[in-house]
Amino acid sequence: MKPIVVTKVINTSIDKVWEAITTHSLMLEWFFDNIPAFEPIVGFTTEFNVQSEERNFLHVWKVVSVVEKEKIVCEWKYPEYVDESLLVTFEVKYLSEEKTQFSVIALGIEHFSNTNISQFTRESCKGGWEYFSNQLQQFLL
Repeated sequence: MKPIVVTKVINTSIDKVWEAITTHSLMLEWFFDNIPAFEPIVGFTTEFNVQSEERNFLHVWKVVSVVEKEKIVCEWKYPEYVDESLLVTFEVKYLSEEKTQFSVIALGIEHFSNTNISQFTRESCKGGWEYFSNQLQQFLL
């Protein structure tokens, strides 16, 4: 299946965008506010719950790749619902001193198609990444 890709141009430096997507205290401001810890180091793992409607979703993240000021890739699992994982990549690209392209690429949503859970549809996943990309953009204004 085709990956889900959401891209935004953010009017700030690549350093500030990279810092916002890799620094735990800043992630709490625009992303999930209950992430217990985060380090942009290969092998780092964290987990936390997110309540949505009547369901509880345990998020389990493992950092699998980091290229400083280019991309960070996480294996993203929901072990209660499916054994497979998403592969989520956050990419930043220098456009100018005060413009950075930020992209989220999510691979593997098809693994969740048999769950009949609305939050695991392609549309819901894309909507979620658009929401968080907008949150990041607003946070960095």
